[in-house]
Amino acid sequence: MSETQSHAGPISALRLDERLRDTKLFFSQALRTFHATGSILPSSGALAHEMAEHVRHRPDPDQPLRILEAGAGTGAISRGIAAAMRPGDTVDFVEANPEFSAYVEELLETDPVMSRVADAASVHTCLVNDMGTDRSYDVIVSGLPFANFTADQVEEVFDYYFTVLRPGGTLSFYGYLYTKEVKAVIAKREDYLRQARSSWVVQDRIDRYGIGSEKVFANVPPAWVHHLRKPEWESSSDHSRSV
Repeated sequence: MSETQSHAGPISALRLDERLRDTKLFFSQALRTFHATGSILPSSGALAHEMAEHVRHRPDPDQPLRILEAGAGTGAISRGIAAAMRPGDTVDFVEANPEFSAYVEELLETDPVMSRVADAASVHTCLVNDMGTDRSYDVIVSGLPFANFTADQVEEVFDYYFTVLRPGGTLSFYGYLYTKEVKAVIAKREDYLRQARSSWVVQDRIDRYGIGSEKVFANVPPAWVHHLRKPEWESSSDHSRSV
């Protein structure tokens, strides 16, 4: 009798086990703090790949990047960033949820993709605005759920991003497709109006700084990824007054 053997090696099995742990942890925290997570499932590999677009494709291939990820969660998008990093790059993973940030620190030791950038990575357990403005970044990747924030909170976060983003630097963030339309049907009026006001702030920044948007259907739920660039002529002081 022949026996069918799995062709998945130990690394593939390890990654599957970690993805299952990611999902379990993310789901348990999402049930408790949905306002901060904005979803009940971690981001897909396809979404992570698109979010790391400007880590992979950079203006100067020989110039190291300073990278910030805001809202690292359980590291789903962090893996996409790590996979695209090159020698000399550095990254700050920022996550306000202590259980999530501890998990990202663990991934830097155990995950095959994350561990390769462990010496170039730092994990910060705080709100991204609390990181201070005495730093600058070439690439910012944001996983914060703007649809769950007030318009003032969204404005404050964008002002922070554009304060620490160097001129010519890029910001990538995502939002789920059709959330406003769904909330128009099922949400309370005040919740719908809050999201509508927040979306106006987001759209204003896209209109002013957007360089491209991509739909990612291979995610639950499907998402829009937006890429923005800070103009070369715009200084950080233009935004720091309101941070």
